[in-house]
Parts: sequence; structure tokens; C-alpha cells
Amino acid sequence: MNSRNPAAQSSWQKILGIELSPVSHRERLVSALGGFVGLLAVYFAGHAVGGPAAVAPLVIFSIGASTVLVFAVPHGALSQPWPVIGGHLVSALIGVSCARLVPDAGLAAAAAVGLSIGAMHYLRCIHPPGGATALAAVLGGEPLRALGFGFVLSPVLLNAVVLLAVAVAFNALFPWRRYPVFLARRAARTEAAVAAYEAISHEDFVFALTQMDSFIDVSEEDLLRIYGLATGRHREMEAQVAAAAGSGTSVAPP
Repeated sequence: MNSRNPAAQSSWQKILGIELSPVSHRERLVSALGGFVGLLAVYFAGHAVGGPAAVAPLVIFSIGASTVLVFAVPHGALSQPWPVIGGHLVSALIGVSCARLVPDAGLAAAAAVGLSIGAMHYLRCIHPPGGATALAAVLGGEPLRALGFGFVLSPVLLNAVVLLAVAVAFNALFPWRRYPVFLARRAARTEAAVAAYEAISHEDFVFALTQMDSFIDVSEEDLLRIYGLATGRHREMEAQVAAAAGSGTSVAPP
């Protein structure tokens, strides 16, 4: 039995959400190297620009989380340029505003993170490290508060731009990795539409993911559910078309 098949997982592994990822050792090492290079570039860029020394560690914490997403999950929705830049910027703006308007630190911190989540949802730039940026803006101490809204531009925007520039350049060195994911879509060959939809097993998905050799932030069970919903809709449309053909009417796609 294939040890990477989710069906072979023990119940406690499923409860804890432990995924048996088909990613190769090569891909894991490349992700680690990318994280090293990316954060090193952010660190030196921040020091080159200057600013209060007490601010740098707090912002590094936030951008460090982004580094994990950008280099370990380069094709993930939360790792793309707009979520990275938009998520950090809107969270920084909200964090600074809460720090200035809400006198109680605990209430300000909670409001900053909660409002940032809502704003990222509406702006379609959900990026979990943005919550850390909002929190740093509130709890970062006097040196950070002294920056005011300048905190949004430097170090937050500076760090995000440097990280994204390194991510684009670094991932371009490896043919199976593309960043942003738009480049991967452009590079992929357009496949002819397949008229017949056949059942796909867990093993089929595992094989396909192995060939991609990149961490995909979705479980195989979710992929199978998506496939089932898509093929079910396809079969429903075929039935409607067949019924319409029998009655002499036409069916417009929904």
C-alpha cells in the first residue's frame, strides 16, 4: 500500500491534520534556502534604510511568517503578491490607527487584529502574517509608535517589496517553481478539453501532486470533493442538454 495515500493514515494523524505530503527532499531544501535568502535580503535592506533599532526585530517576526508562505508554498493563494503587500499594508494602517485611537493596549491589539482580518477579507488579500503586523503596530512600544503612519511605508512596505522581489528572482531559478503563480499558468500548455469525465482516485491525485513537486495548500480530500462537484455539474448540464434536444429547446449555461 502506498504510504502516502491519505487512506493509510492512522486516525490520530487525521485528527491532528497531518498531511502526508508528496513533496520531494529537493523541494524542501529549495524552500529552506529561499527562506534564508529572502529574510537575509529583508534584514540588510532594513538596516540600509535605517530607523529605530528597536523596531526591526518586531517587523522581522511578521515578515518571517510571510517568508514561510512565499518560499514554502509559492503557488498558494495566500502567498501571492497582492495578499503579501495588501495584507501587510492594510494591517499596518489599522494597527497604527488602533494604537492611536484606543487607549487600552489589550483592546487596541484585539481590535487591530480583528479589523485587519475583516479588511483583508473584503480587499481579497488575506495574508495571516498581516495579523502579526497589526499586533506589532499596537504592542511595538514607543519607538514604533513614534513612527506613526510612516511605519506603513518603512519598514512594512519596504520589507514586503524586498521579499517579493527576491521571491520572483529566486523561484525563477527552478523550472518547477514559478512566482507569482500567474507565471506558472502562462507556462503551462493549454490542454484540449476532455469530453468524458472519468473517476479519479486518491492515488491519481497523489501521483499528480508528486509530479508537480510543490506544496499545495489543499488536502487531497478537498481536491476529490471539488472534482466530484465539478463532474456532477457537468453531468447535470449534459442531462439538461439531452432533455432540451429531445424537446427541441436550447439550454444556456448558468
